[in-house]
Order: sequence, then structure tokens, then C-alpha cells
Amino acid sequence: MSAPDIGARERELVLDVLSSGILSGGPYARRFEQMFEQYLPVSHAIAVSSGTAGLHTCVVAAGLQPGDEVVTTPFSFVASANCILFERAVPVFADIDATTLNIDPRELEARITGRTKAIVVVHVFGQPVDMDPVLAIARRRGVFVIEDACEAFGAEYQGRRTGTFGDAAVFGFYPNKQITTGEGGVVVTPHDDVAASVRALRNQGREPGDLWLEHSRLGFNYRLSELHAAIGVAQLERADTLLANRARVAAMYTERLAASHDVDVPAIAPETTRMSWFVYVIRLRHAIDRDGVIRHLQERGIPARPYFPPIHLQRYFRERFGYAPGMCPIAEREAARTIALPFHGGLSEEQVDFVCGQLGQVVREVAGSRR
Repeated sequence: MSAPDIGARERELVLDVLSSGILSGGPYARRFEQMFEQYLPVSHAIAVSSGTAGLHTCVVAAGLQPGDEVVTTPFSFVASANCILFERAVPVFADIDATTLNIDPRELEARITGRTKAIVVVHVFGQPVDMDPVLAIARRRGVFVIEDACEAFGAEYQGRRTGTFGDAAVFGFYPNKQITTGEGGVVVTPHDDVAASVRALRNQGREPGDLWLEHSRLGFNYRLSELHAAIGVAQLERADTLLANRARVAAMYTERLAASHDVDVPAIAPETTRMSWFVYVIRLRHAIDRDGVIRHLQERGIPARPYFPPIHLQRYFRERFGYAPGMCPIAEREAARTIALPFHGGLSEEQVDFVCGQLGQVVREVAGSRR
């Protein structure tokens, strides 16, 4: 499905860390943070052990208390909602825009109540959320905005990079992401107090002035190791190339699939001035057996996945909150026809041709069998 782009520079810097003997709390983590601050740009970047860890620290920094409500999207990786549950707050799901698959600002505002303390927006698949109306809603309602930009490194909304809009934002660097640290993430914020909170939270609750065994607040072990940070430094050094390679592969897929009557290719919104390709997700026309298509592709040696099943229909969300089908009809409808195709920056034209050719055959066979 995916493959990280790791080269000589990454190996060089990892070996430098191993030679130094400093495996945690050293210069590479800070260097990675400084490079990230310059790239966006943003006032504060705090490296953490994963995107999920970053989301958790943001929820804590937002001051959420048990029973507080957070409006978010049902169409995302589950971590964007799990982080709300970690603090015993309540996720409230707003339906999505059928074109971009991002949270619909109109639905978002309709879900805000007097108990709403925060909004978590997710830039799904590397396409920025329509942030202007989201920020206007947040200002009117006085709620904290968290951007889950874990899938959107390098994406731009109206010429401005994702991660620079909210009160805090999080990027993730799992191996399938646009840049990787193996495991890791970064929290970014323009606010000094939020940055101070996240730095303490990631480091067992230690605040400036605390000794190693002094802990001013409850915290976590969410630090990023020097080995992971070194990989991140090397990846950031060639970030534009990595993004361009993925855009090249996405363009090949779109060129080959755009004329299909059975497949909808990803649509890019006018406000998206740079799409950052995390995955390449197509949607089958309604009435075509999506799961059957996936099964037949896998039988032909082509990995494919449904992306994403709606969060509110995950078993423990249904059992805990009583969420049920019909609550977010657009998300449910669109999720049922998604297929993520093999995607990374190293795919060749021949590989893309093979995937598209096999996909076309399988879709015709599956669609024909239903007639």
C-alpha cells in the first residue's frame, strides 16, 4: 500500500546519533523542531512520539474536562476522536462535504452547544478543510481550534500552509506519511502558553526549573527519540522533492482514471492551493460492490483498502454513546464506496498502469455480475 522514501542521508544522520551516544533529549530533536518552525512558519514546534500523542497533548492543553463536548468529523483515522475520549470528553460528529470529504462547516456550527469547548478539524487525505468559515465559527462561539494535519504536511489553503490556522495543530510521521520519522509527530502553536503546556505534558509533566525527578503536573512519556528526529531532519531537507514525487504519482492515477464512468477520482477544492497527497482514494459509483472490487484486486496481487470506515460506527463508539447508522448520512454513504489504491512517491508509470488496468477489468467484471 505504501513505502517510505529512505536514502543515504537518513542513514548518515542515524549513524551520527548512534555514534554520539545521545539517544534521547539531544540536539536532533531540537533541530527538527526548528526546521519545522521555519518550514510552516510557526512560533512553536514541539516534537512528540506520534500524531496521536500530539493530539492528546492538544486536548489537555485546551483545558477539556469530563463531559465537555468537542465537535469533529466522523470521516478520519480513529485517533482524531480517541484523543477526546482520553480526557473523558464527548466527541460530537458533524457530517462531511460530499466533494472534499472534509467536515462541513455548516454541519459543524449546527452541532455546537453551550457544552462545546473545542473543534478538531481533520485535513483528510492531504486536502485542507475550508478554514475561513471554521475560524469564523470558532471566534463567534469562543471555542479552541485543533487542526489534525497528520495527513496534510505541506498542504496549502489559500496560499497558507495547514497547521498555521488553529490554536494548535498536529502533524504525524508514520511511515506512510508524506515525510516520516518512523514513528513520531509534531505539535505546532502560535501560543506561548499552549507550547509550554505541551512541552511539559510530553516530558512527564516537568516544567522549566523542575529537576529530573520533579514533576509539576501530570504528564506523559511522549518524547521523540534522537533516532527518529534524525530521520525527520533528513526528510525535511528534501521535503519539496518528496511532495513532488507523490504529486507526480497522483497525477498519473488521475490521468488514467478520470475518464472512467465507474470511478470518481479525488476532487480538489478551489481553496486548496496545494494538495499534499497522503493516499490516493477513489470512490466507486453507487451500486458497484466495493468490497468485491477490493477482494478481486487483492487476489491479483494489488493491495487495496476501504478508507475510512466512519468513526461513529466503530463498535466501542456505538456501545458507549449509542451512535447508530443514519447519524452522518453523507459520511456513511461516501465511506461505503472508497478504495485506497497503492500509493507512494516511488511508484513507476508501469506500476500505475498495471494497477489502473487491473482496476478497470475488475470493476467491469463486478459491475457486470450485478446486472
